[in-house]
Amino acid sequence: MSAIPVADDVLDAGVPVLELAQVAREIGLSVNKVRQLLRDGQLLAVRRDGDLMVPADFLVDGQVVKGLTGLLTVLADAGFSRTEMLRWLYEADESLPGTTPINALRTNHGTEVKRRAQAMAF
Repeated sequence: MSAIPVADDVLDAGVPVLELAQVAREIGLSVNKVRQLLRDGQLLAVRRDGDLMVPADFLVDGQVVKGLTGLLTVLADAGFSRTEMLRWLYEADESLPGTTPINALRTNHGTEVKRRAQAMAF
């Protein structure tokens, strides 16, 4: 089994994170399926106190935030590392509804977030 890629923990200490078991319960999958989502680049995780953790902001209403998986693919195609992706998702941008890309995604402004990510690739 391949190792799960992990982003450096560049999150502010106040950003809530969930253990993989919590993520699995929240989205109705097994922990192994959550690990597969991480390996496939459909979610990002950090390591805190030795445990893999996923930002709680990546989930809403029992699902992965709409558009997150596609956005991560766009960022990966643009050459972003997982740490750079995480940093970008939480970077303040007052011109976005929600003030950060992840908050804009959570409030159904994914088209604008994805457009900006695509623009960075060129």
